[in-house]
Amino acid sequence: MDLKKRYLVLEDGKVYSGYAFGSDQDVFGEVVFNTAMTGYQETISDPSYNGQIVTFTYPLIGNYGMNRDDYETIHPSLKGVVVREVCELPSNFRNEETLDQALKRFNVPGIYGVDTRSLTKRIRNSGVMKGALVDSIEDIDHIVEQINTTEYATNEVEQVSTKSPYVSTGKGYRVVLVDFGKKQNIVRELNRRDCDVTVVPYNITAEEIIQMNPDGIMLSNGPGDPTDVPEAIEMLKMIQEKFPVFGICLGHQLFALANGASTFKMKFGHRGANHPVLNIETNKVELTSQNHGYSVSRDSLEKTQLIETHRAINDNTVEGLKHKEYLAFSVQYHPEAAPGPHDPNYLFDQFIENMKIYVERKKGGRHHA
Repeated sequence: MDLKKRYLVLEDGKVYSGYAFGSDQDVFGEVVFNTAMTGYQETISDPSYNGQIVTFTYPLIGNYGMNRDDYETIHPSLKGVVVREVCELPSNFRNEETLDQALKRFNVPGIYGVDTRSLTKRIRNSGVMKGALVDSIEDIDHIVEQINTTEYATNEVEQVSTKSPYVSTGKGYRVVLVDFGKKQNIVRELNRRDCDVTVVPYNITAEEIIQMNPDGIMLSNGPGDPTDVPEAIEMLKMIQEKFPVFGICLGHQLFALANGASTFKMKFGHRGANHPVLNIETNKVELTSQNHGYSVSRDSLEKTQLIETHRAINDNTVEGLKHKEYLAFSVQYHPEAAPGPHDPNYLFDQFIENMKIYVERKKGGRHHA
């Protein structure tokens, strides 16, 4: 890589200078930070980062390269990458290309040499801001104006969801996975448990799901504001009483909205690994992987049929819910996390158990979950 200058400009006019890697283009997006020490490939390819410029707080990124097996989606949709130092010579037997080569291939720009500690502290203090990656700041006032007039997209789920259904075959329970921007590891975890998985678009109707006669419904993660997906909320209102439901991340927020709760945009969100979460039912703390900028309002749960099951240790936000009557539950974090942590992986087994209960009830003539 050469020493071509590149700049990260924030909406408040703050400029961070560094050097270019990845593709050569100017981009605008929401600037967020991720605190994980590993898993940069999974982060870069996670559709939940759609439209965002991701800052990695870990000082060295790219040291084990990139490989085709660990992508969460085929076409990453984040806007840019910010790092303190980027590794040019990865050391790993699975490495197929460098981070720089991968970002060039996906047409995603990066900047290295940035004081990411200072940038992260600024975001924590001020809240998430819009920003731009540019190769020149000669007209800085115009750049800042462009940043501030850039509107957040309201169709982010539509941008990353599958356009048509497809099947990942298994011999066990039949699961419909509603794709709001799913991570591939959700499919892997279900396949590991022999589930037959049909991935469907975000705007599938309740009637279409009922015709598929599944044993359970999985609600995936995804980007953006959950209130921007009203069709999914209406669909959930109809199917949650008919089938077991398991929601993750955006799926968790949509599950809450479908039951009368509300959500809010967080100051800077949770993005990274090893976030401690209290399991209220067992009184044990689980380490989790997280990536979300919205949260469920606890006060809004009072008049719903939802019970809070998990709570964030760091900021006391809602991290898990279950329905009082239906075989339906959700978590804000990622039990499918790769490379980890794996503490919450048991939730997939809980979903399997709920589908087992549902199938047994169905055989006995009881059709509702």
